[in-house]
Amino acid sequence: MKKLMEQMAEELSAAFEKAGYDPSYGKVTVSNRPDLCEFQCNGAMAGAKAYKKAPFMIADDVVACLGESRVFSMAEVVKPGFINLKVKEEFLADYLEEMDADEKLSVNTAETPKTIIIDYGGPNVAKPLHVGHLRSAIIGESLKRIGRYVGHKVIGDVHLGDWGLQMGLIITELKCRKPELVYFDDSFTGEYPKEAPFTISELEEIYPCASGKSKTDEVYRNEALEATHLLQQGNRGYMALWNHIMQVSVTDLKRNYDNLKVSFDLWKKESDAQPYIPDMVKQMKEQGFAYEDQGALVVDVKEESDTKEIPPCMLLKSDGASLYTTTDLATIVERVKLFDPDEILYVVDKRQELHFIQVFRCARKTGLVKEDLKFSFLGFGTMNGKDGKPFKTRDGGVMRLENLIADINEEMYRKIVENRSVKDKDADETAKIVGLSAIKYGDLSNQATKDYIFDVDRFTSFEGNTGPYILYTIVRIKSILNRYQEEGGDLKAGRILSAVNESEKNLMLTLTGFGATVESAFEEKAPHKICAYIYEVSNAFNSFYHETKILSEENQEQKESFIQLLGLTRKVLETSIELLGFSAPDRM
Repeated sequence: MKKLMEQMAEELSAAFEKAGYDPSYGKVTVSNRPDLCEFQCNGAMAGAKAYKKAPFMIADDVVACLGESRVFSMAEVVKPGFINLKVKEEFLADYLEEMDADEKLSVNTAETPKTIIIDYGGPNVAKPLHVGHLRSAIIGESLKRIGRYVGHKVIGDVHLGDWGLQMGLIITELKCRKPELVYFDDSFTGEYPKEAPFTISELEEIYPCASGKSKTDEVYRNEALEATHLLQQGNRGYMALWNHIMQVSVTDLKRNYDNLKVSFDLWKKESDAQPYIPDMVKQMKEQGFAYEDQGALVVDVKEESDTKEIPPCMLLKSDGASLYTTTDLATIVERVKLFDPDEILYVVDKRQELHFIQVFRCARKTGLVKEDLKFSFLGFGTMNGKDGKPFKTRDGGVMRLENLIADINEEMYRKIVENRSVKDKDADETAKIVGLSAIKYGDLSNQATKDYIFDVDRFTSFEGNTGPYILYTIVRIKSILNRYQEEGGDLKAGRILSAVNESEKNLMLTLTGFGATVESAFEEKAPHKICAYIYEVSNAFNSFYHETKILSEENQEQKESFIQLLGLTRKVLETSIELLGFSAPDRM
């Protein structure tokens, strides 16, 4: 359906044309003086030079042509040539009726749907998720949901790190601790045990221990490098251990991601790309793109327009080992082969930007991808503590993600119980729902590319621009609708009528922005726009609620209109938080 702004622009453009001016001047914007008008058109100012005419004269001509407008209740000229506009209450009510009946609430489905792969998550196996994994998961999940809502085929891939030195370190440490394990017996030909010889807790302790040893013990590090090499060459015992590591790790990762309401369509790994590397490297050599430099195999990716040095893209180290660059390029080859995507979007730390510039350029230069495949890089900022430094535990360590979630849930539980708004038996589940909103909204309400302060006290507040405040607004609407139904009212009866006061009209106007907000949030890869929008909707609703007697309204037709408006507001807010990746409880 056409947006409200589009319909207003059509009306203005027709008036410009009727008055003898170029219709392209009929653009409409939200007023920067809401005390004077709701919208404005500055086209007369822009057209003054072209028509060698005073702007207010052009504006007068245009307003005279609006006549009996079906859209505007007010169109007046303000010198030097602005056109101030107000929307007709009846037109606005009709628009909201149409929006309410629209399955997508005025969001237009993409005319040419694309296949888009989003690479987000990116944890290394055998390590617990920590707060550093939070932003990629939350932002990527939201973009996936928004992309699907606007009609694209969006595929989310966790892209696990499972093939580097960390595997060799774990295997080497296991060998030190349990040399009797059958996996280290080269003469063993039977079937390996189905159960892993370690738990997730043991595995998470083994890696940092091994990593620490490798930094001070060169012999140990060389053993780990050899173990990594043997694994990558397909050593039977090491492959069996690797499978155990993967099974135990992925089970734990899925549990943690489920707690964040983050899911992936693909659980692809670095190792999945390994089979593509030999042919890819061979092709780059044969075509003359790859050459040796100090023993390493590299591809030049610098361009004449570069204002800073872009180093060559390294494919293989001097010992023949592959790198992250190699794996990322081979993963692109795999994705093109399996999914033929129109776009691949990487949601990763912005400090990896140079790496991805090299990867994207190398993939294009060497012909790994078709020319119209779009590479996108959304580099996110750092989540910092109140001291402005990366978020840590109280003792200065890296905080595990599940501990952060537990801390937030505990704080929400305390506040909910203090409010006595939910029965004790429901408080725990409600705290989890509201706690997730605090975490996700706290993150997503910031522009993704910027660093931000993770402030537990502020994020868990029921007041201000927070997730709990948004949920509190939704719960308030649910409560009114439930009460209306309990009193015998029919939630489907009636239609939205013209606004009875300024606060109602403001809410109605705010609701019309949903479609444009969602479409813009996807195009600009900016979930924070949806956060800003629903904060505005929540404020508009709460102003309307405090100024209007809804359930005590004596005119039944008017009461039904209020109820329909509340129902639409609820749909807009609940759809929005679903796109952001969280939900609302029934009470809080």
